Amino acid sequence: MSRLLPKSLIGQMAVLIGAALLIAQLINFTLILNERQKTSLAQSQGPAVARFVTVASDLVQAPPDFRFAVLEDAPRRGASFRIAPESNVAADEERDSSTEARLGQSLANAGLKVAEVRAASRSEARESRRGGPGETHFLLLSAKFGSAWLNGRIATPRPDPWLSARLGLATLLLYLIVLGATLFVAARLARPLRDLAAAAERFGGREAPPTVASRGPSDLRRAIDAFNAMNGRVVALLDEKDRMLGAIGHDLRTPLASLRIRAESVEDEEERAAMAATIAEMASMLEDIVVLARSGRAREPERAMDVTALADALVEEQRALGRSVTLLPSDPQPAKVQPTLLRRAIRNLIDNAVKYAGSATVEVRRETGRVVIAVADTGPGLPPDQLERVTEPFYRVEQSRNRDTGGSGLGLAIARAAAESHAGELRLMNRPEGGLIATLSLPGDA
Repeated sequence: MSRLLPKSLIGQMAVLIGAALLIAQLINFTLILNERQKTSLAQSQGPAVARFVTVASDLVQAPPDFRFAVLEDAPRRGASFRIAPESNVAADEERDSSTEARLGQSLANAGLKVAEVRAASRSEARESRRGGPGETHFLLLSAKFGSAWLNGRIATPRPDPWLSARLGLATLLLYLIVLGATLFVAARLARPLRDLAAAAERFGGREAPPTVASRGPSDLRRAIDAFNAMNGRVVALLDEKDRMLGAIGHDLRTPLASLRIRAESVEDEEERAAMAATIAEMASMLEDIVVLARSGRAREPERAMDVTALADALVEEQRALGRSVTLLPSDPQPAKVQPTLLRRAIRNLIDNAVKYAGSATVEVRRETGRVVIAVADTGPGLPPDQLERVTEPFYRVEQSRNRDTGGSGLGLAIARAAAESHAGELRLMNRPEGGLIATLSLPGDA
């Protein structure tokens, strides 16, 4: 059932409330139509039954010599009465049971005892006063007194042919009015909720938090105000975190520099080299942690530049270090980027490829309006269940804590954070021919 419902709030409210209201209106229409038909029937046939009972009462009370005069005086205004050995309503004819019950009760109330009553309706074609075709409706009433029947043929008002149509139109109009009012209220609720969801999706902590206009019912306005206040608190916490990390980085760089100077005074060359390597490792890890922590919020302004030229400069840098890194022929690909952050992300991807495969191939291309930087290698690749996890901070496929074999576990996490900071995406895939390919896609608007 849930698969058939629309996904939006206003769509679900429209379907559910519309269906419930439709069922209620159909039941209401049926009940009202039935009552209206009964009322209309009583109003049209009631006078005819009363007139028949009056004639029957007069006939019974009149002396035998005057009964013919009663029958002669009774026919007027489309009514005729006669006494006959047979009923004018055949036994096998379609009869009106409700009218028969009313006739029998009225005769009994008048103190008249009858053996049987019959009633039926008929329509006869006639010429209207305007010369067009028409119909006259008659109510045939018959009561058996002893062995004779009193037959009455009384004209009745024509049943309203538009009763069902008018009642159906009124029901439909009421349905549309109530459903329209319901959808209006649902739309008033849905619009602020859509704004709230859009603001939550836009907010990434990298810029001033979006403010949602407070509107709608009071409880919804309170939720929007609470969301705006929460965004402000989140930004304040991120600012405080950045200040704290900056202070930690600054405070730790000073003793590390002091340790580096002291290490230079160690006479044992092997010991001095080991101490310098440890200090360099600590400094590099500290730098990675600070970069990762700050990459979630843009501190560097974006500017338009050629991403292909940036990748070419990084490839030349790697070659100068004696590494086997190749840039495939690529056209210039302009985009708005944070150069320092993007440079670090691409460098990390190349370092990762060279570390595990010994070489890397870099390509910059445009796909569906986005700039894609692809770094491929011919290494062993990754198990499928590790492709997502390796971009998590401090996660390493090689579980030792040796930076020479497993790194710090922050390189790919920084690359992913850089991609997200550019409203882009980092994806890792195993190549069919072997190896791993990392694609970093960025918006292509320059």
